[in-house]
Amino acid sequence: MIRLFGMALRREQLLPRLGHLSQLAGFQPAELSEGQSRGVRVLHVWNGSGLEFTVVVDRGLDISHCRFCGIPLSWRAPVGEAHPHRFDPRGLGWLRTFYGGLVVTCGLTQAGAPCVDEGEDLGLHGWFSHLPAEEVRWDSYWEGEELYLRVSGKVREWRMFGPNLLLERTILTRLGDPWIRIEDRVSNEGTKRTPIMLLYHVNLGWPIVDAGAEILCAFTDVRPRDEEAAKGRSHWFRILEPARAFREQVFYVDHPAGDDGYVDVALVNPRLRGDGLGLALCYRKADLPRFTLWKQLDEYEYVVGLEPANCWVEGRAKEKQRGAVEYLEPGEARSFGLELRVIDSEGIHRLREALRQRGRVSAE
Repeated sequence: MIRLFGMALRREQLLPRLGHLSQLAGFQPAELSEGQSRGVRVLHVWNGSGLEFTVVVDRGLDISHCRFCGIPLSWRAPVGEAHPHRFDPRGLGWLRTFYGGLVVTCGLTQAGAPCVDEGEDLGLHGWFSHLPAEEVRWDSYWEGEELYLRVSGKVREWRMFGPNLLLERTILTRLGDPWIRIEDRVSNEGTKRTPIMLLYHVNLGWPIVDAGAEILCAFTDVRPRDEEAAKGRSHWFRILEPARAFREQVFYVDHPAGDDGYVDVALVNPRLRGDGLGLALCYRKADLPRFTLWKQLDEYEYVVGLEPANCWVEGRAKEKQRGAVEYLEPGEARSFGLELRVIDSEGIHRLREALRQRGRVSAE
């Protein structure tokens, strides 16, 4: 059965009631025309559950806008979806064109702080989110009574005498269900053993980020990245009011996986919509063993980042010092994935109960 707007219908009951499927769910390609975003190709997607999001074709097939029943979920920077030609790869230049957005992918050979590795200057978070996708397609298809919407494409990171990594991405959602699934496959199409660093930068903003909201997860350890974060160690999972001149706090959190090998973590606001709303992430810990929590609670820069990854955020040189860099051999490929789901008060309760089976739970 297809569940929409409090009703349950079979496929043969639903379709005669529509002029066109886009009445409920579909795609709308567009090209942005204002400011620094001029010329950027995007694809708007909606799925009949109240979930709407924008895939940025020219920025790594990442996701910028995201709303649920009119409520914005993602934080948005003033720069908008800046054209990749404006990217400054040096040092912290990545921040000049960081639009926020629901999911920004960092990598593929560098993620985290700027550094110098074997004489190569590596800027913040690498190149990936400024690389245009190619062979981009979108379609919808039925599997029995379920209608799926799919966006796919390829993004390549290449340099002469350097890496040749190809990421093949599929973004899935389903009619009537408020979730998005990202499925990535990274292949080394070069002739050299190549570092693979991948981080999903999930950026949430007001109103889901607000005083009284919390990070909900099971955890075994929490480590502040530096002295500034240590000041917030006792309340690392709590979201506070915006504070002028707030300095970012970054925490490394170890989440135990469930019996299925998957980790669940959410940002929940118990007051939103009256009885609570949250966004939950689910991913396989074997693929993304690290998790970084980024809290930037300044005025106008009021954003929380949930960041599953296969690395920490101090740059490739530090990762090499730790002996923690992962590599792809020539011809080798690895898969990564991330699911994002909007959860209501009932979903928050179910998640909390499931997390209690794994050990200590935040926000308790």
